[in-house]
Amino acid sequence: MTSPSPSASSATDAPAASVCPLCGHPNLCAITAGQPSESCWCMAPGTVAPEALAALRPEQRGKTCICPACGSRGRPPSPSSSPLAPS
Repeated sequence: MTSPSPSASSATDAPAASVCPLCGHPNLCAITAGQPSESCWCMAPGTVAPEALAALRPEQRGKTCICPACGSRGRPPSPSSSPLAPS
């Protein structure tokens, strides 16, 4: 038997299926919640910004769910970018 090499990825390297890899908040994935895929927030055409998908590492694309905030804005939300933030 051989031990895994230090470069081998471990379960701790992979984000939880219910967490957005871009911001760390819940991704609200219907599939992860046991619901039909067509009920997921991301399934409506034009919902996910191309910039959001581009922000994912190549190995995450098509395999990792992002949250609605990151998906609609293309990047994690910041309090200073809110239209309601004091100026």
